[in-house]
Amino acid sequence: MTERSTSWRYGVCGLLLCATMLNYMDRQTLAQLAKTICDEYTLSNEQYGWLDTGFSLAFASGALFFGFVVDRLGPRWLYPAVLIGWSSAGLATAYADSIGAWFFPNATLPEQAYHGFMVCRIVLGFFEAGHWPCALVTTQVILTRSDRSFGNSILQSGAAIGAIVTPIIVIAMITEVPGGWRPPFVVIGCLGIFWVIPWLMMINGHDLDRRVSAQEMLAVPEGQTLPSRFDIIRMFAVLVVVVMCINITWQYFRVWLPKYLEETHNYTKTQVGFFTSAYYISTDVGCIGVGILVKWMSSLGWDVHRARLVTFTACAGLTLLAVAVAFLPTGPVILILLLLVGMGALGFYPNYYSFTQELSKQHQGKISGVLGTIAWIGSAIMQALVGRSIDETKSYATGIILAGLTPILACAALWLFFQSRAKPPTPESKPTEEASTGIKEISDRIREA
Repeated sequence: MTERSTSWRYGVCGLLLCATMLNYMDRQTLAQLAKTICDEYTLSNEQYGWLDTGFSLAFASGALFFGFVVDRLGPRWLYPAVLIGWSSAGLATAYADSIGAWFFPNATLPEQAYHGFMVCRIVLGFFEAGHWPCALVTTQVILTRSDRSFGNSILQSGAAIGAIVTPIIVIAMITEVPGGWRPPFVVIGCLGIFWVIPWLMMINGHDLDRRVSAQEMLAVPEGQTLPSRFDIIRMFAVLVVVVMCINITWQYFRVWLPKYLEETHNYTKTQVGFFTSAYYISTDVGCIGVGILVKWMSSLGWDVHRARLVTFTACAGLTLLAVAVAFLPTGPVILILLLLVGMGALGFYPNYYSFTQELSKQHQGKISGVLGTIAWIGSAIMQALVGRSIDETKSYATGIILAGLTPILACAALWLFFQSRAKPPTPESKPTEEASTGIKEISDRIREA
């Protein structure tokens, strides 16, 4: 952990919150304007789903790429570079039809627009993926183990704030004329450039250096035993299951909620915009609430790992309410349940990020990148299938039920197979030669990959 004041540490977490907010504002603008854009260019739900599939696959490749790069270069200069990259892609989305015409001059206007949106979403997804490895390396370096869930909740809460602000900007700026959807993309894309200035002012040359010992290499607290090779593989496998399950829930509602409310329950665009803001306020409450709860429970003497498990399970109970949402008629009850689902959906992430930070200090970027790649490949497959299902059945029910049930599997995997390694060593417990050799082999394989 770097030697800096507590106020500086949480000031950096606040800056990470802003980066996450910008990340989601650029990402969510298309979802908020989906019906308008699809109507203007006669795009089907399946085509819209494929746009998010392109975004997701690009995000998957970007997560792997930037995960390895950040472990080698560090986040000080890489972070602002990826932020400028995704902000530029978000801005370019306003001119997607022109971009499509440049690549496909002989295609029809709807085809040109569709291809232009796809290009912009792919570039946006690739650069946005760099945010998470950079951010998680930063919080791992600057925060103690007991503070990471809270710090990560601050970081992740920016997603909700961005999603709250985005519909407000969209409602304020769009017009009914053709192409009246463009200004929000331009404004939101330009905002990201300014983030670079406070980041470079706050982060000095050695603030994010990771000088680690053999014991710290795998994020093992001082005085505690190193894990076996099997332990590392098992816990990583658990995190694969966890991130795929919670990502299905979060990404389903991120992409389809506005269209679902407009098409299934006949809410107006303005009503959907205000409810979307309320939905993401509730997700922010869940995210920050989890971080505060874990910190409070730890202060009462709870084991940090058990506090994370309990709060993670509570979030799974909230997202399970989505099963009821799939069958309820239009009315206030369905909206209340959606707010509770949102609270749980984002509440998973602070603890998930903290679990990933238990595996390694030296390779945090790679771990985040590989897990992100796996999660976003799953999301890419899901979104195209969801779009096709909606076109064929004219119903969102199947996807909503799936989104509500999958976190239960993540809970089971954590409780059964992701045991805490933070246990006091026995008098005769020492890092074994086999464990040390296993650690070296895993590190060498990561470098070779």
